[in-house]
Amino acid sequence: MANDRALVEAYRERGQLTVPSVFTSERIAAVLEDLEQWKREVLGSLSEADKRWYLERGTEEPDQLRKLDHPAHLRPAFRALAADPALTALVEELIGPGLVILFSQVFLKPGKGGGPKPCHQDNFYFAPRDEDAILTAWVALDDAGLDNGCLNYWLGSHHGGQRPHTHPEDEPFNLQVAEADIPAEFEKMPTPVASGGVSFHHGWMLHQSSQNLSGKPRRAVAFHYMSRGNALVDPPLPFDTRRFVEVG
Repeated sequence: MANDRALVEAYRERGQLTVPSVFTSERIAAVLEDLEQWKREVLGSLSEADKRWYLERGTEEPDQLRKLDHPAHLRPAFRALAADPALTALVEELIGPGLVILFSQVFLKPGKGGGPKPCHQDNFYFAPRDEDAILTAWVALDDAGLDNGCLNYWLGSHHGGQRPHTHPEDEPFNLQVAEADIPAEFEKMPTPVASGGVSFHHGWMLHQSSQNLSGKPRRAVAFHYMSRGNALVDPPLPFDTRRFVEVG
C-alpha cells in the first residue's frame, strides 16, 4: 500500500479500510498464547467492582472476560505487534509519520453469548485537536465474520462529525449513539476480517459489533494511534499520558 494513493483516498472517502494478511498465522498464535496467560492473571485478581465492567453477562460459561485494557502498554507481545513496521507503515500512510498509541484494548467476545458493542465514535472518547490525525487499527486475532460479531461501519459517516452520545445510568464508560438517529445516507456495512488482517477506521466513523452467537470466540485488539504532534483536548474521560506508547 505504500505507494497506492487510491487506497488512501478510499480511506478518506469511506472512513474505513480493510487490509488482509498483515500478520502471519504464527505471529497471531504467539500473541494469543500471551493473551491466554494474561487472562489467567487478570481473572485471579479482579475486584467485585471490576467484574461488573470486565466480565460478560450473557454467556453460557461463567467468568468470561469481555475485554482487557492497555495491552500495548502492559504486554510486550502486544507492544511489539503495535510497533511492527508491517502495521505502522500502513498507519503512517493514513495519518502521517510519528505515531503514539494513546489507548489500546483487547476485545474477547467469547462464543455463545459474547455481548454486542453499541454504535459509537472513538473520537468522542478522545477529543483530539486534529480530528483527522487519529485512527483505530483493529487487528483480527480470530476470523471475524457475520456469525461471531464482526464490526459494522456506517460508511462515510466520519464526514458528519461528532454525534450525540449517551450512556446507561450505571455504565458511564459505555458511550453510544442511537442507531435510529443515524442519517439514512450512511450505509451500514458488515466488515468481515480474517485472522491476521486489519480494519482501519477514522476516529469519527460510526461503528458497532453484534452479539457472538456462534460457538467460537472473536478476539481482536484495537490500537488507537495518533500522530505525535496531536493532543487530546478536554476528553470526557481521563487518559493517563504515562500509558501512551510511542511506536514510530
